[in-house]
Amino acid sequence: MIDRIIAACDGAAKGNPGPAAWAFVVADSAGVPQRWQAGPLGHSTNNIGELTALEQLLEATDPAASLEVRLDSTYTRDAVTKWLAAWKRNGWKTAGGKPVANRELIQRIDQLLTGRDVVFVYVPAHQVDGDPLNAIADKAASDAARTQRAAGGTAQDLPVPDPVSTAPSRSPRRQAGAAKESAAPAGGSARSIAARYPGKCPCSRAYAKGEQITRVGKGWGHPECAATVG
Repeated sequence: MIDRIIAACDGAAKGNPGPAAWAFVVADSAGVPQRWQAGPLGHSTNNIGELTALEQLLEATDPAASLEVRLDSTYTRDAVTKWLAAWKRNGWKTAGGKPVANRELIQRIDQLLTGRDVVFVYVPAHQVDGDPLNAIADKAASDAARTQRAAGGTAQDLPVPDPVSTAPSRSPRRQAGAAKESAAPAGGSARSIAARYPGKCPCSRAYAKGEQITRVGKGWGHPECAATVG
């Protein structure tokens, strides 16, 4: 009998879009890390990094084994567990009639998931007492995005996660005013602006002060995420 596999995957983009990468770490059924891998993506987005990390993880694990995937991307989780069936029924269009972003990657993941026993577990990123596998994958993806070099190894040379700050987060009121909305251009489409304060996109990834953001659902986030909501 093949033991259950526990794994985590993550993506990173320095600037979003910017230098990007993917990474995963595979553990045994007790959650002890066994091996890891990371790869560069050139100039790309967080969402592509997250999806590629899942694709690479599925390709690198035994399809006959039960798999638990830990990830901090609600976009990736929802794409394959909530939205996928409707997208396929709608001819790969969102509920708003727009083409599904990152379609080819999502279709490849759908193929890799077929016939497999896979459970997705959302874990918050950058927590003091957060998931250790997610922290390793996050560090590996971040390093690969920065260096644009592939890397990998075993339990003997795992990436060491950076310390997590315990400083209190910004108040919800200030985050709500993170960006000053500007008038939409002719045609009514959303307009990208520079964020006045750091914040978090509905895809669960953060954006930095000065980064270009736009309306995503009822909040603010990465321009490439706007087409995925709904």
